[in-house]
Amino acid sequence: MEDVERRRKRRDPWRLMGRATVSFVCVCFAQFALYLVSSFFFSYNIIILLFLSVMVLLGIAGLGRRCKRLFGLYGSAPAFVFANLLFIWCVYVVVIRQVVSSLLDMVVHAELIMLLFGLHRILSGDPGFVNCEHPCHEKPGPLSNSETYLEGMGPPTSDLYEGCPLDKCSLLLQRVRYCKHCDAHVKGFDHHCPAFGNCIGQNNHLLFMVLLAGFIIIEACYIVGASQIATTSRTLDTSGGKQVGWTETLATSTMIFSLLQVLWQAVFLAWHIYCVCFNIRTDEWIHWKKYPEFQHIIQPEPGEAVTVTRFKNPYDKGIWQNLKEFIEARG
Repeated sequence: MEDVERRRKRRDPWRLMGRATVSFVCVCFAQFALYLVSSFFFSYNIIILLFLSVMVLLGIAGLGRRCKRLFGLYGSAPAFVFANLLFIWCVYVVVIRQVVSSLLDMVVHAELIMLLFGLHRILSGDPGFVNCEHPCHEKPGPLSNSETYLEGMGPPTSDLYEGCPLDKCSLLLQRVRYCKHCDAHVKGFDHHCPAFGNCIGQNNHLLFMVLLAGFIIIEACYIVGASQIATTSRTLDTSGGKQVGWTETLATSTMIFSLLQVLWQAVFLAWHIYCVCFNIRTDEWIHWKKYPEFQHIIQPEPGEAVTVTRFKNPYDKGIWQNLKEFIEARG
């Protein structure tokens, strides 16, 4: 009953609208803060502006956490992403579009439309949920010791439900993992993504990586256009030929925001490419000690009393075979 009540509250339209409103206000506040940083320190080096912007964003994040505890106001991470994307789009149309080529303009608009469609799809789609509920609706517990396990892999973890069907193949072979955020089991579970409001599993892992690449492309295109305005304005400001206006400052602040986004997104995308190449999930990499198939036990030498457990990936079949299986599983 408690799980049903919690899910009902999550889907309450008024609750969702309230969280979306909080997220929209947070986006406006964050972008305004970056605008003030760019306005007061416009002539400073871009590295200094990046550092100051990071400090400001961290301060806003800390302030947001305190407001949550004091007033109980919670935002929505997906709504925050949507609001930021729409904000950047509006600034692009009003300020940046006038200085970019027609080809780049077409790429930006096409990419933005694809991102909005992709965000909606990953938010509302099925990442690979598996129905593993016990007939008696018991809470998660370990499988019975009488179940058949993969040879040499030991018993499954306590994250699997007791009573799950094992008629076709083991849940362990399917790599079904439990997500505490969604209170569900997901096949090919990688991680729960708050920004996209869903688990990342077998059905949407490829879409997730495509969206990451799409964000990097659109932000890189935006940086190219915004840097033209920012560079010209800096030159005129340094020479004293023209006073910097709000459009130049806005272009600079949003360029810095996009640059910060690209930096962490590129690292995140590189990590997921690595995981795909070596057939490992983020959850498995972080929590490998609770998954028996990743534990390689080294027996102690004569005279030693301590066994050593090391990481070993049983799913790695070579880069090309791993890539092939990744694409075929999502085909």
